[in-house]
Amino acid sequence: MEWLITLVGAAMVLIILRDVFHTLWHPTRHGGLSRVVITLLWRLSTRGRKSSRTAGLAGPVGMVTVVATWACAMAVGWALVYWPHMPEAFSFSGTLEPAERSGPVDALYLSLVTVATLGLGDIAPSADWLRIVAPLEALVGFALLTATVSWILGIYPALARRRALALRISQLRRADQAAGQPAADAEAAVLGQLAADIARTCVDFLQYPESYYFHDGPGDISLALTLGYAADLAELRTEHPGVRSAAAVLATALDDLGTVLDQRFLHTGAPRQQVLAAYARDHGIP
Repeated sequence: MEWLITLVGAAMVLIILRDVFHTLWHPTRHGGLSRVVITLLWRLSTRGRKSSRTAGLAGPVGMVTVVATWACAMAVGWALVYWPHMPEAFSFSGTLEPAERSGPVDALYLSLVTVATLGLGDIAPSADWLRIVAPLEALVGFALLTATVSWILGIYPALARRRALALRISQLRRADQAAGQPAADAEAAVLGQLAADIARTCVDFLQYPESYYFHDGPGDISLALTLGYAADLAELRTEHPGVRSAAAVLATALDDLGTVLDQRFLHTGAPRQQVLAAYARDHGIP
């Protein structure tokens, strides 16, 4: 029974490490637990569309919840590894009574101290195998902290690029309205740069799918709101071959973005126009 509990704890640790790996380091980012947690929070925050502020908290709160879940599950897993072998395989400081400090709470305390790399030393492993296992937990804790920081440093630049793209599309729309005709019709480079920015946003959704669950906010920085005008620009009909070719590239970039949005988040199986409309509705835009 002692080794069965230890194996259960080790299995829990491995499951969490797998989820961390697939969420943060795997190119396709198919995190299991993390994806379920963030998706659930997004659905709860957007139910009824009563408050855009609530929807805006879904992404940050989801990330905090995922990291807290990883840390807590990791600590519990390692505690299950330690607990069946207490007190025989551990040494205790002179102020502690081993028989009274060998319960599950004490094992969890030891696990938390170790994973946080505090190293208080009041309870320390004495068995040879545990003297190797316990430092591994400290290394895992440090790696989890580093991975969390890199996750944050990666996802917020992706959000900034997405909002900059939305603002750029909005600026084109306002300029076209002021001029009375599509400004892109006179400059193929505008469409080409727009297609490149949309391709970059498509990659961001693949590498940082959690960014989908961050609400851009209303107005010109909302990609879900402004993508419709980008689709209109992709349908430009002109005799200028350069503009016509750039519009075709923009249409292809929008098709790729619609494919990513549908396969990873929306699951409508519809054409691009309907996918973009579903993306807008999912982000609170009627």
